[in-house]
Amino acid sequence: MSASPSTPCIRVCKVDRISGLCTGCGRTVAEIASWGSLDERARRAIMAELPDRMKLAARPASRCTPGNGPGAGRC
Repeated sequence: MSASPSTPCIRVCKVDRISGLCTGCGRTVAEIASWGSLDERARRAIMAELPDRMKLAARPASRCTPGNGPGAGRC
């Protein structure tokens, strides 16, 4: 019997609207959808990127004030 494919899934499946990443594993929707057709090498390459992606996605949003009115563009 062959081993199960590697997966970073922790069953917390919710995609963040801003980053486009799953908040549980850090994959994109496209990566999640294609995961079953990827070979082990491709899966491991994506998994190697996930810790950095999750760190970037966890950064707080900019405190700059958007818009064109008074105070706009100030951080």
